[in-house]
Amino acid sequence: MAGKKVLIVYAHQEPRSFNGSLKKVAVEELSKQGCTITISDLYAMDFEPRATRKDVIGALSNPQFFNYGVEAYEAFKKRSLASDITDEQKKVQEADLVIFQFPLYWFSVPAILKGWMDRVLCQGFAFDIPGFYDSGFLKNKLALLSVTTGGTAEMYGKTGVSGDFRYFLWPLQHGALHFCGFKVLAPQISFAPEIASEEERKAMVASWAQRLKTIWEEEPIDCTPAWYFGQ
Repeated sequence: MAGKKVLIVYAHQEPRSFNGSLKKVAVEELSKQGCTITISDLYAMDFEPRATRKDVIGALSNPQFFNYGVEAYEAFKKRSLASDITDEQKKVQEADLVIFQFPLYWFSVPAILKGWMDRVLCQGFAFDIPGFYDSGFLKNKLALLSVTTGGTAEMYGKTGVSGDFRYFLWPLQHGALHFCGFKVLAPQISFAPEIASEEERKAMVASWAQRLKTIWEEEPIDCTPAWYFGQ
């Protein structure tokens, strides 16, 4: 939709990968709609995933005892967070929709993307206490996880060996994104592209492109425990 701003936080090492194709088609489709797109290509940026003392420029509020959460909160308020963090916060602040594109690592995000969440979504910026879940500071934004898996759709069924795919989405969608106020759109899960045929892979990419045509009409999921674990 013209005028909308989209941030794609992308975590894959290889531009010609299936994740790379999904990112590329998202850029093409959303550009066609007149959206402004920003990409944070975390590996290409050599993004620092570790939450350390270096994230605070200048004096600490308590030099005797280092508490990262407290120091990041104070630094955010004083505008003394490291520039790689504030650059990302600015991108998030300007976005109407944030798409996370990544391969599933151990039922979660790759470390570089976990580090992005740890450092960028700090207290003061993304939430406060009080000021989380439905009152989180990013409550006027949409978030969407576009994930590729190693395992097949059968493995991630209710009775599958890996359990329902919604189980692994709980800490990411609910514990991080919804906690910060994001309205969460249904995930885009591309199951087992590495063992799919070329035709099946093309169909997965095409279905993502097709979905993005009407993405602005979608309603967010009901991000409550019931969506993940049933009644």
